Amino acid sequence: MDSAGFTQKSHAVCIPYPAQGHVTPMLNLAKLLHSRGFHVTFVNTEFNHNRLLKSRGPDSLDSLPSFRFQTIPDGLPPSDVDATQDIPSLCKSTSKTCSPHFKQLLHKLNHSDGIPVTCIVSDGIMSFAVDAAEELGLPILLFWTPSACGVLSYLHYRHLIEKGLIPLKDESYLNNGYLDTAIHWIPGMKDIRLKDLPSFIRTTDPNSIMLDFIMGETDRAKRASAIVLNTFDALEHDVLSALSPLLPPIYPIGPLNFLANQLVDDETKQIGSNLWKEDRECLPWLDSKEANSVVYVNFGSITVVTTNQLVEFAWGLANSKKTFLWVIRPDLVVGDSAVLPPEFVEETKERCLLGSWCPQEEVLRHPSIGGFLTHSGWNSTIESICAGVPMICWPFFAEQQTNCRYCCEKWGIGMEINSDVNRDEVESLVRELMEGEKGKEMKKNAMEWKRMAEGATCSSCVNLKAMISKILLHQD
Repeated sequence: MDSAGFTQKSHAVCIPYPAQGHVTPMLNLAKLLHSRGFHVTFVNTEFNHNRLLKSRGPDSLDSLPSFRFQTIPDGLPPSDVDATQDIPSLCKSTSKTCSPHFKQLLHKLNHSDGIPVTCIVSDGIMSFAVDAAEELGLPILLFWTPSACGVLSYLHYRHLIEKGLIPLKDESYLNNGYLDTAIHWIPGMKDIRLKDLPSFIRTTDPNSIMLDFIMGETDRAKRASAIVLNTFDALEHDVLSALSPLLPPIYPIGPLNFLANQLVDDETKQIGSNLWKEDRECLPWLDSKEANSVVYVNFGSITVVTTNQLVEFAWGLANSKKTFLWVIRPDLVVGDSAVLPPEFVEETKERCLLGSWCPQEEVLRHPSIGGFLTHSGWNSTIESICAGVPMICWPFFAEQQTNCRYCCEKWGIGMEINSDVNRDEVESLVRELMEGEKGKEMKKNAMEWKRMAEGATCSSCVNLKAMISKILLHQD
């Protein structure tokens, strides 16, 4: 037994969906299990494992004998491009090709000299792992990495189809006001609109890969031993209550980054998850700035923009006259390199830092950060809440639209920017965020949510311990 009271002979195999926004929270959960005495095998795809080695160095993995990394193929053609793979292709491939490779890996682990596998922790959208767990008689946790409101939305896709609301009748429905239709019948999501639901509904294709994929994954979720969510009750109470009768036992153990910072030892914390090499030069640059004076701009690991959108964001930021840190991935612009106008670079050189990837949690916690222009991915949203930083939200796809709606309308910590971005709106919203009355109110709300997030770690620790004891170890 370790100090937490759990046996050292427990072995959890953790498998995230192969995208940055899924790998990071799964690694945090894996570290928490490790801190509770579990031997951990963390399963990346071969493609992402190679990216991880490239970004962090070959000595960064398998530094602990009780925390090991393994790989399986993702079924897509080989590629050395340093970018997130096409999501629909990845979803189709993982769901159809990964299962036998994963089962083969489990067999190998069970017949090696190490500790036999005692439980599986799978991403909610890698649920082929449920079949493997059932064959081996093992408990399986499904970790859904989106917000609870995102998960609840996905669970109602089938009902939207049954009611004839989706797929859309034709392309005109994208812009004719139809998406403003209010949905009153989803429990826990009062007056949500079609446009606020995860973006995969915005299709005219009755055979949409993503609609089919999501419905298959949510159906299989009902066979899991339990569901884990990276949220806390005060933030999504109504949604969690509505989810409860639809799924196996739900354990909210968020914010995961807070829990990991508190419970994980320093050696295990060094195991990193960034698939791009971190640029840490931004931190000393931020040290030189005044408190709450810098706008942080980062659209995450998947969002892509057009060259025109990039230019509009650039001039909006420049014209706001605010200081900003802008993370621009090499693959941010669709089919092109992200090149900013030389006039913009000259105009902003005294108050702008451009980076390729950064340690986002540290950046958001930095006292100089006053606001966050974000794509509203769940990791970015929950990290911003933990840091007490208000947001300008520009959702791109999936449940980012849902997160945006909750940030702006329910939690009072965000302002939405139009999808057809223009520099005047960017300038206006950045100024409001950093110096306006609404910005000040959002900052006040964000600091209150930060306080509640900190307070939630106690109940999340209780939930973590109960989940391990009841589900993974069958002790109760």
